[in-house]
Amino acid sequence: MIAEPIVTELRLPTRMGFEKVAMNTAASVAELMGFTKDRVDDLKTAVAEACINAIEHGNQMNEQLGVVVTLSMVGEESLEVKIHDEGNGVHEAVHVPNIDSKMAGTETPRGMGMFLIEALVDEVEYVSERTGSYARLVIHLSTGSKE
Repeated sequence: MIAEPIVTELRLPTRMGFEKVAMNTAASVAELMGFTKDRVDDLKTAVAEACINAIEHGNQMNEQLGVVVTLSMVGEESLEVKIHDEGNGVHEAVHVPNIDSKMAGTETPRGMGMFLIEALVDEVEYVSERTGSYARLVIHLSTGSKE
């Protein structure tokens, strides 16, 4: 028999600073699951970046819209975090950052969020829907720190 995931859900306002609520909740769940401090720190950064993207890009800072964060403990080995905005979705092509250009100052230092997220968790999926968009992040207990 497959156990149902244990789910925690947060509804956040579209206001900078509330990404910390999601970040700290994700950290608490990961700690309960036995993740190492380094992996918890990776998860905190990834969740904060994804929430900031939902606030800035998905909801375009519209405080009438919210951000829903769903944390699902999938068995004892994986934590899935979905960050869902209520905006119109991001429809433009995503700019892939060029690290060398950023270091040289020829490209804005902003725009590293998706790059960071992908470097810090084991699985990432971005989905745009009519009712907003979401980032789905998965971190596995057994993979240890990503290199």
